[in-house]
Amino acid sequence: MKRTLFFLLSCLLPGLPELYGQAISLTKDKHRLQPVQVSMSIERRMGRTALKVVKDTTVKAVDEPTFVRIGDSNFTNGIIRVKVLSRLLPDAPETARGFIGVAFRSNGSNSAYESIYIRPANGRADDQVRRNHSIQYYSYPDYKFDRLRKEAPERYESYADMGLNQWIQLTIKVKGKQAKLFIAGAKQPSLLVNDLKHGASGAGAIGLWVEVGTEGYFTDLIIKKIP
Repeated sequence: MKRTLFFLLSCLLPGLPELYGQAISLTKDKHRLQPVQVSMSIERRMGRTALKVVKDTTVKAVDEPTFVRIGDSNFTNGIIRVKVLSRLLPDAPETARGFIGVAFRSNGSNSAYESIYIRPANGRADDQVRRNHSIQYYSYPDYKFDRLRKEAPERYESYADMGLNQWIQLTIKVKGKQAKLFIAGAKQPSLLVNDLKHGASGAGAIGLWVEVGTEGYFTDLIIKKIP
């Protein structure tokens, strides 16, 4: 009976089979949440109960390990899906863009990982260059956004429609040296990275990441690991 029901749902919802993974409650599984240079709390925002994350103000550098690490989430290949919402803090600097995203394959000391994040404030800017910088990949510690933008302009950034103070579904598919980011229910990726800097065999935890000036919210986290 369960198999029949799952088959029927799969026909009606094509994305279901690939996400038949582990749903992690960010409000109940608190023992798995490990803040790394961030503060975290549970709050209600735009109709959802979510995990609120804010970067520690003592961390001045950008593209740093400033995330909530998900304990026991050892991840190499698979799919990560989460809904995010970003607001600007009252004291956010002029350069703040609502930076929010996901770190993955983070080693035990958080000294090496991959990350894809979005800049929601850029998504509907009147400046096309800013729009083109709506999505960003970086690899910690050696390939932060500024180095990648200088050495390989446009390769690790992209555009997608998005905005502040709205729920945005991020789906990241990782296989070997490749990572794809899908926004909402899009069938095609908004960002395609074919050369993850830590290589094909990287493994480690998943982190819910924010940057300076962001009041970030996360909910509905699903992780599916693929051998």
